[in-house]
Amino acid sequence: MNDHKPSPFIKEFKENPVAESSSLKRARELVLTYGWNSTSYQILNPGIRHWFSEKGEGVVGFVSCNGVRVVAGAPVCAKENLKKVAAEFETDAALAKEKVCYFCAEERLEVLYEDSARYSKVLLGAQPVWRPSDWESITTKHKSLRAQLNRARNKGVTVSEWSAEKACNHPQLLDCLRRWLSAKGLPPLHFLVEPETLSNLSDRRVFVAERAGEAEGFVLLSPVSRRDGWLFEQFVHCPGAPNGCVELMIDAAMRALANDGYEYATLGLSPLSARARVAPFRNPLWLRVALAWMRKHARRFYNFDGLDAFKAKLQPKRWEPVFAVSNEPRLSPKTLYAIASAFSENKPIRLILSGLWRALLTELKWFGLGVERKLLK
Repeated sequence: MNDHKPSPFIKEFKENPVAESSSLKRARELVLTYGWNSTSYQILNPGIRHWFSEKGEGVVGFVSCNGVRVVAGAPVCAKENLKKVAAEFETDAALAKEKVCYFCAEERLEVLYEDSARYSKVLLGAQPVWRPSDWESITTKHKSLRAQLNRARNKGVTVSEWSAEKACNHPQLLDCLRRWLSAKGLPPLHFLVEPETLSNLSDRRVFVAERAGEAEGFVLLSPVSRRDGWLFEQFVHCPGAPNGCVELMIDAAMRALANDGYEYATLGLSPLSARARVAPFRNPLWLRVALAWMRKHARRFYNFDGLDAFKAKLQPKRWEPVFAVSNEPRLSPKTLYAIASAFSENKPIRLILSGLWRALLTELKWFGLGVERKLLK
Protein backbone atom coordinates (compact mmCIF):
# COMPACT_ATOMS: atom_id res chain seq x y z
CA MET A 1 0.00 0.00 0.00
CA ASN A 2 1.22 3.52 -0.85
CA ASP A 3 2.32 5.32 2.33
CA HIS A 4 0.63 8.51 1.13
CA LYS A 5 -2.74 6.80 0.70
CA PRO A 6 -5.10 7.14 3.71
CA SER A 7 -4.96 4.13 5.98
CA PRO A 8 -8.18 2.08 6.14
CA PHE A 9 -7.68 1.88 9.91
CA ILE A 10 -7.70 5.65 10.60
CA LYS A 11 -11.51 5.90 10.57
CA GLU A 12 -11.60 3.23 13.23
CA PHE A 13 -8.93 5.11 15.19
CA LYS A 14 -11.02 8.29 15.25
CA GLU A 15 -14.14 6.41 16.31
CA ASN A 16 -12.42 4.39 19.07
CA PRO A 17 -9.90 6.59 20.88
CA VAL A 18 -7.82 4.81 23.51
CA ALA A 19 -8.35 6.24 26.97
CA GLU A 20 -4.63 6.20 27.73
CA SER A 21 -1.72 8.58 27.96
CA SER A 22 -1.12 11.15 25.24
CA SER A 23 2.09 9.30 24.36
CA LEU A 24 0.22 6.05 23.75
CA LYS A 25 -2.47 7.83 21.72
CA ARG A 26 0.20 9.47 19.58
CA ALA A 27 2.00 6.16 19.06
CA ARG A 28 -1.26 4.43 18.17
CA GLU A 29 -2.16 6.99 15.52
CA LEU A 30 1.27 6.60 13.89
CA VAL A 31 0.95 2.81 14.02
CA LEU A 32 -2.47 2.89 12.35
CA THR A 33 -1.18 5.35 9.74
CA TYR A 34 2.25 3.90 8.89
CA GLY A 35 2.43 0.40 10.40
CA TRP A 36 4.13 -1.87 7.81
CA ASN A 37 6.20 -4.30 9.88
CA SER A 38 3.95 -7.18 10.94
CA THR A 39 4.79 -6.45 14.59
CA SER A 40 4.07 -2.72 14.34
CA TYR A 41 0.90 -2.76 16.46
CA GLN A 42 2.65 -4.68 19.21
CA ILE A 43 4.68 -1.61 20.18
CA LEU A 44 1.50 -0.59 22.01
CA ASN A 45 1.77 -3.59 24.34
CA PRO A 46 2.46 -3.08 28.07
CA GLY A 47 6.05 -2.47 29.07
CA ILE A 48 7.24 -1.00 25.74
CA ARG A 49 8.62 2.54 25.75
CA HIS A 50 7.96 5.01 22.93
CA TRP A 51 10.46 7.37 21.33
CA PHE A 52 9.21 9.98 18.83
CA SER A 53 11.24 11.63 16.10
CA GLU A 54 11.85 15.35 16.41
CA LYS A 55 9.30 16.23 13.72
CA GLY A 56 6.80 13.72 15.05
CA GLU A 57 6.63 11.71 11.82
CA GLY A 58 7.84 8.45 13.37
CA VAL A 59 7.76 6.35 16.54
CA VAL A 60 9.98 3.56 17.83
CA GLY A 61 8.83 1.02 20.40
CA PHE A 62 11.65 -0.42 22.49
CA VAL A 63 12.90 -1.65 25.84
CA SER A 64 16.31 -0.81 27.33
CA CYS A 65 18.26 -3.80 28.57
CA ASN A 66 21.93 -4.19 29.42
CA GLY A 67 22.96 -1.00 27.59
CA VAL A 68 21.03 -1.97 24.44
CA ARG A 69 17.77 -0.60 23.12
CA VAL A 70 15.92 -3.64 21.79
CA VAL A 71 13.43 -2.36 19.23
CA ALA A 72 10.13 -4.10 18.58
CA GLY A 73 10.48 -4.58 14.83
CA ALA A 74 11.43 -1.31 13.18
CA PRO A 75 10.67 2.41 13.35
CA VAL A 76 7.06 3.12 12.39
CA CYS A 77 6.99 5.88 9.81
CA ALA A 78 6.61 6.54 6.09
CA LYS A 79 8.97 4.42 3.99
CA GLU A 80 10.87 7.45 2.67
CA ASN A 81 11.57 8.61 6.23
CA LEU A 82 12.72 5.24 7.58
CA LYS A 83 16.47 5.73 7.32
CA LYS A 84 16.28 9.26 8.73
CA VAL A 85 14.09 8.26 11.67
CA ALA A 86 16.30 5.24 12.44
CA ALA A 87 19.45 7.41 12.35
CA GLU A 88 17.85 9.96 14.68
CA PHE A 89 16.85 7.21 17.10
CA GLU A 90 20.34 5.68 17.06
CA THR A 91 21.86 9.12 17.74
CA ASP A 92 19.58 9.51 20.73
CA ALA A 93 20.58 6.03 21.94
CA ALA A 94 24.28 6.86 21.55
CA LEU A 95 23.83 9.95 23.73
CA ALA A 96 22.49 7.59 26.39
CA LYS A 97 25.50 5.29 25.72
CA GLU A 98 23.27 2.55 24.36
CA LYS A 99 23.48 0.36 21.26
CA VAL A 100 20.40 -0.46 19.15
CA CYS A 101 19.11 -3.84 17.99
CA TYR A 102 16.05 -4.03 15.74
CA PHE A 103 14.46 -7.36 16.62
CA CYS A 104 12.03 -8.88 14.10
CA ALA A 105 13.08 -6.43 11.41
CA GLU A 106 11.71 -7.14 7.95
CA GLU A 107 12.75 -6.24 4.42
CA ARG A 108 12.20 -2.47 4.55
CA LEU A 109 14.75 -2.00 7.31
CA GLU A 110 17.07 -4.89 6.48
CA VAL A 111 17.86 -3.61 2.97
CA LEU A 112 18.92 -0.22 4.33
CA TYR A 113 21.97 -1.76 6.00
CA GLU A 114 22.75 -4.83 3.88
CA ASP A 115 26.02 -3.32 2.58
CA SER A 116 27.05 -1.48 5.74
CA ALA A 117 30.05 -2.80 7.69
CA ARG A 118 28.84 -0.88 10.75
CA TYR A 119 25.77 -3.09 11.11
CA SER A 120 25.37 -6.81 11.76
CA LYS A 121 22.33 -8.92 11.10
CA VAL A 122 21.20 -12.44 11.85
CA LEU A 123 18.34 -14.41 10.36
CA LEU A 124 15.83 -15.21 13.10
CA GLY A 125 13.52 -17.31 10.95
CA ALA A 126 10.63 -16.74 8.59
CA GLN A 127 7.01 -15.69 8.71
CA PRO A 128 4.33 -17.21 6.46
CA VAL A 129 2.05 -14.91 4.49
CA TRP A 130 -1.37 -15.48 2.92
CA ARG A 131 -3.75 -13.54 0.75
CA PRO A 132 -7.05 -14.17 2.59
CA SER A 133 -8.97 -14.45 -0.68
CA ASP A 134 -6.90 -17.59 -1.47
CA TRP A 135 -7.94 -19.37 1.72
CA GLU A 136 -11.06 -21.10 0.41
CA SER A 137 -9.13 -22.71 -2.44
CA ILE A 138 -6.43 -23.83 0.02
CA THR A 139 -8.97 -25.68 2.16
CA THR A 140 -10.62 -27.14 -0.93
CA LYS A 141 -7.35 -28.61 -2.24
CA HIS A 142 -5.92 -30.01 1.01
CA LYS A 143 -7.69 -33.05 2.41
CA SER A 144 -5.68 -33.21 5.65
CA LEU A 145 -6.60 -29.64 6.56
CA ARG A 146 -10.28 -30.29 5.87
CA ALA A 147 -10.05 -33.38 8.06
CA GLN A 148 -8.73 -31.32 10.98
CA LEU A 149 -11.49 -28.77 10.56
CA ASN A 150 -14.09 -31.54 10.52
CA ARG A 151 -12.63 -33.17 13.65
CA ALA A 152 -13.30 -29.99 15.62
CA ARG A 153 -16.76 -29.48 14.11
CA ASN A 154 -17.71 -33.09 14.84
CA LYS A 155 -16.80 -32.48 18.50
CA GLY A 156 -19.29 -29.62 18.60
CA VAL A 157 -16.79 -26.74 18.29
CA THR A 158 -18.07 -23.53 16.71
CA VAL A 159 -16.15 -20.32 16.07
CA SER A 160 -17.48 -16.77 16.05
CA GLU A 161 -15.97 -13.30 16.16
CA TRP A 162 -16.54 -11.51 19.45
CA SER A 163 -16.77 -7.76 19.70
CA ALA A 164 -14.03 -5.95 21.59
CA GLU A 165 -16.57 -5.02 24.26
CA LYS A 166 -17.59 -8.64 24.82
CA ALA A 167 -14.07 -10.10 24.69
CA CYS A 168 -12.36 -7.49 26.85
CA ASN A 169 -11.24 -9.28 30.04
CA HIS A 170 -13.95 -11.92 29.57
CA PRO A 171 -13.62 -14.44 32.42
CA GLN A 172 -13.71 -17.48 30.11
CA LEU A 173 -11.00 -16.07 27.85
CA LEU A 174 -8.84 -15.09 30.81
CA ASP A 175 -9.20 -18.58 32.28
CA CYS A 176 -8.34 -20.18 28.94
CA LEU A 177 -5.27 -17.94 28.64
CA ARG A 178 -4.18 -18.83 32.18
CA ARG A 179 -4.50 -22.57 31.55
CA TRP A 180 -2.71 -22.31 28.21
CA LEU A 181 0.22 -20.44 29.75
CA SER A 182 0.42 -22.89 32.67
CA ALA A 183 0.83 -25.80 30.25
CA LYS A 184 3.89 -24.29 28.56
CA GLY A 185 7.49 -25.22 29.32
CA LEU A 186 8.51 -21.63 30.09
CA PRO A 187 6.99 -18.90 32.25
CA PRO A 188 5.06 -16.22 30.30
CA LEU A 189 7.26 -14.16 27.97
CA HIS A 190 6.71 -10.50 27.13
CA PHE A 191 7.84 -7.85 24.64
CA LEU A 192 6.74 -9.17 21.20
CA VAL A 193 4.91 -12.17 22.69
CA GLU A 194 3.04 -10.29 25.41
CA PRO A 195 0.16 -12.50 26.67
CA GLU A 196 -1.69 -9.77 28.57
CA THR A 197 -3.63 -8.25 25.66
CA LEU A 198 -7.27 -8.90 26.53
CA SER A 199 -7.60 -5.53 28.22
CA ASN A 200 -6.61 -3.63 25.05
CA LEU A 201 -8.78 -4.75 22.13
CA SER A 202 -9.63 -1.36 20.58
CA ASP A 203 -8.23 -2.24 17.15
CA ARG A 204 -7.78 -5.99 17.48
CA ARG A 205 -10.09 -8.77 16.35
CA VAL A 206 -10.91 -11.85 18.43
CA PHE A 207 -12.28 -15.16 17.14
CA VAL A 208 -13.44 -17.55 19.85
CA ALA A 209 -13.91 -21.31 19.69
CA GLU A 210 -16.76 -22.57 21.89
CA ARG A 211 -18.21 -25.94 22.78
CA ALA A 212 -21.35 -26.37 24.88
CA GLY A 213 -21.20 -22.69 25.81
CA GLU A 214 -17.62 -22.79 27.10
CA ALA A 215 -14.60 -21.17 25.44
CA GLU A 216 -12.07 -23.70 24.15
CA GLY A 217 -9.66 -21.12 22.73
CA PHE A 218 -9.27 -17.87 20.85
CA VAL A 219 -7.11 -16.27 18.19
CA LEU A 220 -6.28 -12.61 18.47
CA LEU A 221 -5.40 -10.46 15.45
CA SER A 222 -3.69 -7.07 15.35
CA PRO A 223 -3.71 -4.69 12.37
CA VAL A 224 -0.89 -4.22 9.87
CA SER A 225 -2.36 -1.10 8.34
CA ARG A 226 0.07 -0.33 5.50
CA ARG A 227 -0.22 -3.84 4.12
CA ASP A 228 -4.00 -3.78 4.45
CA GLY A 229 -3.98 -6.82 6.66
CA TRP A 230 -3.57 -8.53 10.00
CA LEU A 231 -1.11 -10.39 12.18
CA PHE A 232 -2.40 -13.48 13.98
CA GLU A 233 -0.85 -12.43 17.27
CA GLN A 234 -2.02 -15.21 19.61
CA PHE A 235 -3.33 -18.78 19.19
CA VAL A 236 -4.66 -19.67 22.62
CA HIS A 237 -6.33 -23.01 23.27
CA CYS A 238 -7.29 -24.71 26.51
CA PRO A 239 -5.39 -27.91 27.34
CA GLY A 240 -7.56 -30.79 26.14
CA ALA A 241 -9.33 -28.75 23.45
CA PRO A 242 -10.49 -30.97 20.56
CA ASN A 243 -8.10 -31.65 17.70
CA GLY A 244 -8.51 -29.11 14.93
CA CYS A 245 -9.67 -26.35 17.27
CA VAL A 246 -6.84 -23.97 16.35
CA GLU A 247 -7.22 -24.71 12.63
CA LEU A 248 -10.96 -24.02 12.88
CA MET A 249 -10.32 -20.63 14.52
CA ILE A 250 -7.78 -19.71 11.84
CA ASP A 251 -10.24 -20.83 9.16
CA ALA A 252 -12.99 -18.59 10.53
CA ALA A 253 -10.63 -15.62 10.82
CA MET A 254 -9.21 -16.06 7.31
CA ARG A 255 -12.69 -16.26 5.80
CA ALA A 256 -13.74 -13.12 7.67
CA LEU A 257 -10.67 -11.24 6.41
CA ALA A 258 -11.41 -12.40 2.86
CA ASN A 259 -15.03 -11.26 3.13
CA ASP A 260 -13.84 -7.86 4.37
CA GLY A 261 -11.47 -7.49 1.41
CA TYR A 262 -8.13 -7.54 3.23
CA GLU A 263 -5.01 -8.36 1.23
CA TYR A 264 -2.52 -9.64 3.81
CA ALA A 265 -2.41 -12.07 6.71
CA THR A 266 0.52 -13.58 8.58
CA LEU A 267 0.84 -16.02 11.45
CA GLY A 268 4.01 -14.26 12.56
CA LEU A 269 7.58 -15.39 13.08
CA SER A 270 8.43 -19.08 12.98
CA PRO A 271 11.74 -19.00 14.92
CA LEU A 272 14.70 -20.82 13.32
CA SER A 273 12.66 -21.58 10.20
CA ALA A 274 14.74 -21.88 7.03
CA ARG A 275 11.76 -21.67 4.65
CA ALA A 276 12.41 -18.11 3.44
CA ARG A 277 14.80 -17.87 0.52
CA VAL A 278 17.62 -15.57 1.56
CA ALA A 279 20.65 -15.75 -0.72
CA PRO A 280 23.57 -15.36 -0.42
CA PHE A 281 23.13 -14.65 3.32
CA ARG A 282 24.20 -17.04 6.10
CA ASN A 283 24.35 -16.53 9.85
CA PRO A 284 27.81 -16.63 11.50
CA LEU A 285 29.09 -20.17 12.16
CA TRP A 286 28.94 -19.84 15.95
CA LEU A 287 25.30 -18.74 15.75
CA ARG A 288 24.35 -21.54 13.35
CA VAL A 289 25.81 -24.05 15.82
CA ALA A 290 23.98 -22.44 18.75
CA LEU A 291 20.66 -22.34 16.89
CA ALA A 292 21.03 -25.96 15.75
CA TRP A 293 21.63 -26.96 19.37
CA MET A 294 18.52 -25.05 20.45
CA ARG A 295 16.40 -26.68 17.75
CA LYS A 296 17.54 -30.13 18.88
CA HIS A 297 17.57 -29.82 22.66
CA ALA A 298 15.10 -27.07 23.63
CA ARG A 299 11.90 -28.80 22.50
CA ARG A 300 10.71 -29.20 26.08
CA PHE A 301 10.58 -25.41 26.32
CA TYR A 302 9.64 -24.46 22.76
CA ASN A 303 8.79 -26.78 19.86
CA PHE A 304 10.41 -24.86 17.00
CA ASP A 305 9.96 -27.62 14.42
CA GLY A 306 6.38 -28.32 15.44
CA LEU A 307 5.36 -24.67 15.12
CA ASP A 308 7.10 -24.37 11.77
CA ALA A 309 5.42 -27.52 10.44
CA PHE A 310 2.01 -26.38 11.69
CA LYS A 311 2.26 -23.07 9.83
CA ALA A 312 3.63 -24.74 6.69
CA LYS A 313 0.73 -27.19 6.47
CA LEU A 314 -1.63 -24.23 6.08
CA GLN A 315 -0.04 -23.60 2.66
CA PRO A 316 1.12 -19.96 2.83
CA LYS A 317 1.60 -18.03 -0.39
CA ARG A 318 5.19 -17.15 0.59
CA TRP A 319 7.64 -17.01 3.48
CA GLU A 320 9.31 -13.72 4.42
CA PRO A 321 12.68 -13.59 6.19
CA VAL A 322 12.82 -11.94 9.62
CA PHE A 323 16.06 -10.50 11.03
CA ALA A 324 17.73 -8.96 14.04
CA VAL A 325 19.75 -5.93 12.89
CA SER A 326 22.21 -4.36 15.30
CA ASN A 327 24.30 -1.19 14.94
CA GLU A 328 27.58 -2.98 15.67
CA PRO A 329 29.94 -4.76 13.24
CA ARG A 330 29.28 -8.13 14.92
CA LEU A 331 26.38 -9.19 17.06
CA SER A 332 27.80 -9.24 20.58
CA PRO A 333 26.99 -11.46 23.58
CA LYS A 334 25.88 -8.27 25.29
CA THR A 335 23.20 -7.75 22.63
CA LEU A 336 22.07 -11.39 22.83
CA TYR A 337 21.71 -11.03 26.58
CA ALA A 338 19.72 -7.82 26.04
CA ILE A 339 17.33 -9.61 23.68
CA ALA A 340 16.77 -12.36 26.26
CA SER A 341 16.22 -9.67 28.87
CA ALA A 342 13.61 -7.92 26.71
CA PHE A 343 11.48 -11.07 26.55
CA SER A 344 11.93 -11.89 30.24
CA GLU A 345 11.40 -8.40 31.71
CA ASN A 346 15.13 -8.11 32.50
CA LYS A 347 15.18 -11.47 34.27
CA PRO A 348 16.76 -13.95 31.79
CA ILE A 349 18.52 -16.06 34.46
CA ARG A 350 15.33 -16.32 36.47
CA LEU A 351 13.47 -17.34 33.29
CA ILE A 352 15.94 -20.16 32.58
CA LEU A 353 15.88 -21.43 36.15
CA SER A 354 12.09 -21.30 36.25
CA GLY A 355 11.95 -23.22 32.97
CA LEU A 356 14.29 -25.88 34.30
CA TRP A 357 12.20 -26.18 37.47
CA ARG A 358 9.04 -26.66 35.39
CA ALA A 359 10.85 -29.29 33.32
CA LEU A 360 11.89 -31.14 36.50
CA LEU A 361 8.33 -31.10 37.85
CA THR A 362 7.06 -32.44 34.51
CA GLU A 363 9.65 -35.25 34.58
CA LEU A 364 8.64 -36.18 38.13
CA LYS A 365 4.97 -36.17 37.13
CA TRP A 366 5.65 -38.44 34.14
CA PHE A 367 7.81 -40.70 36.30
CA GLY A 368 5.01 -40.97 38.86
CA LEU A 369 2.45 -41.80 36.18
CA GLY A 370 4.77 -44.48 34.79
CA VAL A 371 5.21 -46.09 38.21
CA GLU A 372 1.44 -45.97 38.79
CA ARG A 373 0.76 -47.75 35.48
CA LYS A 374 3.26 -50.48 36.32
CA LEU A 375 1.70 -51.04 39.75
CA LEU A 376 -1.75 -51.31 38.23
CA LYS A 377 -0.69 -54.01 35.76
